Amino acid sequence: MDPHLLRTYVTVARLASFSEAARELGYTQSAVSQHIAALEQDLGAPLLTRRPVAPTAAGERLLEHAGPLLLRLDAARADVARMATAPEHGLSLAATPTALGPRVLAALPAAGVTLRVLAREEIPGAVATGTADLGLVDGLAAPSDPLRLPDVAPLTTHAVAEEPVCVLLPGTHPLARCPALRLGDLADARWLDAPDVGLPLAQLRAANGGRGFRPALRYDGIDLRTLTALSAAGHGLTLLPTSTATGIPGTVAVPITEPRVVHRVELVHTATLRGAAARLAEAL
Repeated sequence: MDPHLLRTYVTVARLASFSEAARELGYTQSAVSQHIAALEQDLGAPLLTRRPVAPTAAGERLLEHAGPLLLRLDAARADVARMATAPEHGLSLAATPTALGPRVLAALPAAGVTLRVLAREEIPGAVATGTADLGLVDGLAAPSDPLRLPDVAPLTTHAVAEEPVCVLLPGTHPLARCPALRLGDLADARWLDAPDVGLPLAQLRAANGGRGFRPALRYDGIDLRTLTALSAAGHGLTLLPTSTATGIPGTVAVPITEPRVVHRVELVHTATLRGAAARLAEAL
């Protein structure tokens, strides 16, 4: 399968337009049509309806494969390029908001760092494709258990930190005076669904045997202050690492004692670390 044809198909499907895809890719509309026809002939199945432009059932299935395939190709290109070129000055670090704990911040070099705060699912891809030298991902896990990361490329991970978790409650919440809580006791509460900044509800649900934790409000941003303000205003609960949840005005952080879970941070990198990236990886 020709990756150039596949990229054209993904762009047409995303924009739902041959002309818009041609404009974005820098092709003529005729060339885009030829790419789609060649890909359909190669696969032996129609991939798009024309009016309106939309994926067929076979096209939807191809889209499921296309993202990981194209990301793997970009990762391979970036990995080879890293080996063939001299290391540059500076360091690019991609991290989730809650991965940037005190220990991580203290380890950063005094100068020459570009810090990019990204959504949790974007970080392995950013490292694999070379848009970040290092990544810091986090999540909920049993003590000493590794995180489950998407398989986007051959990446190396190392544990950086683990700490207890707390549920963040408004100060007026009926459970705010509890010394500790069990996660299962909160399964039917109102929760904030903030997968890119709080600990994802899917991870809480998995820790509770696949039950509960229905969202009352979804927040798609990555600003931690917005998330905690939503919790303080009573829009829902959120689970955070203890160091992040403590001392937020209008809220109370109550420890979770059962099941035994921790907030885990892992460093993600390729096998070809050099210069500032290698030094920071060693420090962490």
